[in-house]
Amino acid sequence: MKVTIVGAGNVGASCADIISYRGIASEVVLLDIKEGFAEGKAMDIMQCATTTGFNTQLSGVTNDYTKTANSDVVVITSGIPRKPGMTREELIGINAGIVKSVAENVLQHSPNAILVVVSNPMDTMTYLALKSTGLPKNRIIGMGGALDSSRFKYFLSKALDKPANDVSAMVIGGHGDTTMIPLTRLASYNGIPVSEFLSEAALQQVAADTMVGGATLTKLLGTSAWYAPGASVAYLVDSILNNQRKMIACSVYLEGEYGQNDICIGVPCIIGRNGLEEIVAINLNETEKDLFAKSADAVRAMNADLKSILA
Repeated sequence: MKVTIVGAGNVGASCADIISYRGIASEVVLLDIKEGFAEGKAMDIMQCATTTGFNTQLSGVTNDYTKTANSDVVVITSGIPRKPGMTREELIGINAGIVKSVAENVLQHSPNAILVVVSNPMDTMTYLALKSTGLPKNRIIGMGGALDSSRFKYFLSKALDKPANDVSAMVIGGHGDTTMIPLTRLASYNGIPVSEFLSEAALQQVAADTMVGGATLTKLLGTSAWYAPGASVAYLVDSILNNQRKMIACSVYLEGEYGQNDICIGVPCIIGRNGLEEIVAINLNETEKDLFAKSADAVRAMNADLKSILA
């Protein structure tokens, strides 16, 4: 199985490292536009092979899409962060152009690939990739919900003082500080609702911490996080390539599900060899439904800035 990762920055390189180390794919190609950058990252990771024991073949290339041919999965992390003084519309315009170009280039050489979108604003870039390529919805997946859910589980585990791997929890909605919805009501610790262990005030604090999880790390690090995002991408890719059919919150195209149409937004999904295998319907209460509708409205407002690009 072959995976291409477009963008050799912190997230892309972390993803390549984890996929290689865990043997998720037999071949990984890391591509970047900066001369020698992907080659250097790939060489550095490959020099870990004998000490960490992996056999994945990882290579780096500078803007040569022919090397990505016959990829089963293509991860798109490329784009720029928002800079001081830059409007949301300017950021969307720049990153949309990058994502659209990348999607077109990779599909020329890997027409059957499943695309995993990481570039921000993630829900909007996922929608752009779907609309600009014309691919069926099962082959375009935004990974944001996987990352948000991992952060939710982390904060719950800290509040519970229990291992994060014993916690089951999910975040749906848009991948943004004000649009994500941590489903505290449905979170559990080894099958027992976390509300049996945590007060409502504690749960609300966990939800609040989750929603600013990315911003908190940016403040601490001075840049966006990369270990957890890279791991979340690898987790998603693993479920695709190895047909694990895991339930993962992902940004996918809705056609009536959860009362929404013509939008990519985070919902529970079964992820397998065909990409999106199934959108899982969960019974939201009225408060959660209202929050989801408001989240969808916010994502649509951002999508509106794509009109000239998709025209």
